[in-house]
Amino acid sequence: MKFFIVTSLKEYQADVIKILKAANIHVFSTTDVIGFKDSNSPNLLADWFASGDEKFDSLFIFSFTSDENAEHALELIKKYNDENQTAFPIRAFIVPVEKASY
Repeated sequence: MKFFIVTSLKEYQADVIKILKAANIHVFSTTDVIGFKDSNSPNLLADWFASGDEKFDSLFIFSFTSDENAEHALELIKKYNDENQTAFPIRAFIVPVEKASY
């Protein structure tokens, strides 16, 4: 099992949902976030959001899914970013799940 995480601008929500469905990820959660980046902070997550004092309405979407579905979704997101050159690409991460309660 994998923990699949996606961050994107809110305006890309429909595209991200289409990608997840194409990767057979039909159960996921989403939450609204506001992305900030303080250029003086050595934050490891700094590349998630744009630099400067602006704030951006963003999404944090996540799902627990199979290895195969997570890999497929990651490849679809890479393809999407290659085809839609933007200053705010969709970011995706695959995190292994060591144990679960079910």
